[in-house]
Amino acid sequence: MRPQRGLRYGRQLARQEKAGEEEVLVGRIREIHTDSPGAYGALRITRKLRDQGHVVNRKRVARIMREHEIAGITRRKSRSLTKQDRTAPPAPDLIQRDFTAPMPGLKLVGDITCLPTAEGWLYLATVIDLCTREVVGWSLADHMRTELVVDAVRMAHTGGHTAGNAIFHSDRGSQYTSHQFWALLVELDMRHSTGRTGSCFDNAATESFFAVLKAEIGTTVWASRSEARQDVFRWIADHYNRELIHSTIGYITPHQARTRCHQRLDLAA
Repeated sequence: MRPQRGLRYGRQLARQEKAGEEEVLVGRIREIHTDSPGAYGALRITRKLRDQGHVVNRKRVARIMREHEIAGITRRKSRSLTKQDRTAPPAPDLIQRDFTAPMPGLKLVGDITCLPTAEGWLYLATVIDLCTREVVGWSLADHMRTELVVDAVRMAHTGGHTAGNAIFHSDRGSQYTSHQFWALLVELDMRHSTGRTGSCFDNAATESFFAVLKAEIGTTVWASRSEARQDVFRWIADHYNRELIHSTIGYITPHQARTRCHQRLDLAA
């Protein structure tokens, strides 16, 4: 074989090998994107690929996704439900936009959003741990009365996800500034913190969670509140807490973050 012909043959083999590798990579990208489900963009898919042992950079993943029309979900702007109780004295802002915590149970945030069904709105109240980004409490109802947020916080406390003298941060909605909610926090040994009215940045962690929720499963109208309730429960418990990786906690899941925190605390004890 002549040198030039041998060189061309070697290059052809290299191109074929590279094309084969890319075909495998496209398949893995599609699998991760489908498992997300359909939510992950190039950055998170790159992280998952690296976890699986693939040596790949984000630019290459982004290019492949463009070429094969694989796109992450664009988050929609959330609908604000805050109705301020102007007669209630506001609690101080103990968070000051610092959405981190050294250990689980110390700093929690909560808010309310609404989901559309053929039977009318279904309202969801959540409690999120800022250390792990885990949803540790939630409540669903066909109303926005104070009981909705009370039930979510009680779930977090009953599940052992609140420490003594923990901070619970919310907006200044009437549910969170009510005497009933104030009495609950006193009972559970928790301090109330509130952001400014109309500032989404003062409760950015919950705003981000609701954006992900509505981007992934809130784009349709459920046939019934019961159906929506089941879907939301599964999405939070099985997908969000256990499968969805987060950049704010080092591209691991909330469940993994909580497990690692408890392992560190056990070793330090």
